[in-house]
Amino acid sequence: MLGQLTNAYQSSRTERQEIAIKFLSENEEFSLLEELELLTVNLRGYASQFQSTDRIVNKDHAIEQLQAMRVLNVAQIASFYFGSNGNYQQIKSYIRTLDYLRLLLLEYLQLQKA
Repeated sequence: MLGQLTNAYQSSRTERQEIAIKFLSENEEFSLLEELELLTVNLRGYASQFQSTDRIVNKDHAIEQLQAMRVLNVAQIASFYFGSNGNYQQIKSYIRTLDYLRLLLLEYLQLQKA
């Protein structure tokens, strides 16, 4: 899944450059791309930890964070995702892959806890 996420990110380079220009953040603390980067760093951290050690430290905390990290709950991401009228398919694919990774990690941790 990390490989798919990396490929989706690399494929979206041109779109990210266009988004960086078109979707400037005036009233928000973070831009759309910065919001995506924050989610990416957190999810990649959990996935890398699992990949290298076959476990995630502090499962309860990780479950809480993963439940709270709903990608489309971030206003800027949801607005972009649903409001860009069929444009930016590569970055939208990246967003879906990011959320899918979140769900896989969450499911795994919940099954381990049960």
